[in-house]
Amino acid sequence: MSEETRKAGGCQCGRVRYTADISEAAAYHCHCRMCQKATGGFAATFVFLPVDAIEWAHEPDWYASSPIAKRPFCSHCGSPLGFRFDGSDKMDLTFGSFDDPSGFVPTGHAGVESLHEAWIDTSDLPRQRSDETESVVSRWHAAGLEVPE
Repeated sequence: MSEETRKAGGCQCGRVRYTADISEAAAYHCHCRMCQKATGGFAATFVFLPVDAIEWAHEPDWYASSPIAKRPFCSHCGSPLGFRFDGSDKMDLTFGSFDDPSGFVPTGHAGVESLHEAWIDTSDLPRQRSDETESVVSRWHAAGLEVPE
């Protein structure tokens, strides 16, 4: 992304939606314990941007995750959507909340005091697509649906 790109995103259920003007393709992993707890993962992957580059079609709910920051989320489906220090003119949006996160590239690690090294390079582990996992496929088909991308 060498020029500004407008990307859309939101929560899993679609109640909270946003558009963001992206001028850099940069994304990063935060490994701090607060981000691990907030997302349930080994790290949170974020895209850092100015607050005024984000337009919310439906304002998210906000959780004061510490005395110095808040996190936007959807109170209906629970999707974590980002992170913002109190009073900051910039914030993070979660990589996975973008409708199409392709184009972003990893540029660094933050909160490395809590980094789990074994989870950084997992390229040698077996891989399996959801649409090739019988227990997943059969449940989607029983619901009358195809496996989503």
